[in-house]
Amino acid sequence: MINFIDVHTHTIASGHAYTTLLENAREAANKGIKVLGVSDHGPKMPGGPHIFYFANLRVIPRELFGVKILRGCEANIIDFQGNIDIPERIQKNLDYIIASLHDVCIEPGTKQQNTEAYLRAMDNPEIMIIGHPGNPRFPMDNEAFVKKAKEKDIIIEINSSSFKGSRKGCEETCYNIARLCKDYGVKIIFGSDAHTCYQIGEFEEAEELIKDLNIPEELIMNRDENKFIDYLRLKGKNI
Repeated sequence: MINFIDVHTHTIASGHAYTTLLENAREAANKGIKVLGVSDHGPKMPGGPHIFYFANLRVIPRELFGVKILRGCEANIIDFQGNIDIPERIQKNLDYIIASLHDVCIEPGTKQQNTEAYLRAMDNPEIMIIGHPGNPRFPMDNEAFVKKAKEKDIIIEINSSSFKGSRKGCEETCYNIARLCKDYGVKIIFGSDAHTCYQIGEFEEAEELIKDLNIPEELIMNRDENKFIDYLRLKGKNI
């Protein structure tokens, strides 16, 4: 299947990625990606950009090389109350926020604590996507997590990079979460988590997972270039 959207991508601003936004956009155009989201790490990530970087994303053009550009962030969940490292005034000016747990930003807690971090983060109306929730460093109550995503109409990411070694041992949890998304009718988005332009739109592992589980196409946000945009507009974003 053809996928037109990748909104989990990083640039050199993240500190440990290796290509620029222009390089990313050009490669996205070459691959037929219609919507590219720039989602650099929040400032609590070691080497991450200063908060001014996110405040100034408005200067980025809406289109580069024929690709629609969305201005986002992969924010770090920084405590078990679900707070993130982006101030509220800046959150509102971003097109979307992916919220993720990274063990360099928060020490993994108990299963209950990790679950609470996700559930409380999902109470934030500016958070649209939960990034790589299959991370084995952060075990949680998968069903409670998916049910909360359904309640809040939040998208759960299937992160292809996780299957390539960045989160070893994630497979069982990722499959379990995806199966629950199918059961509860929760929206899914593929994310490349690209740290170079060449990884953009590379979703083979995610495709294999949804094929194995026979997840309905209507739950997948990557197929139609307008589907994610319409979702953001329903969330009040002026795109």
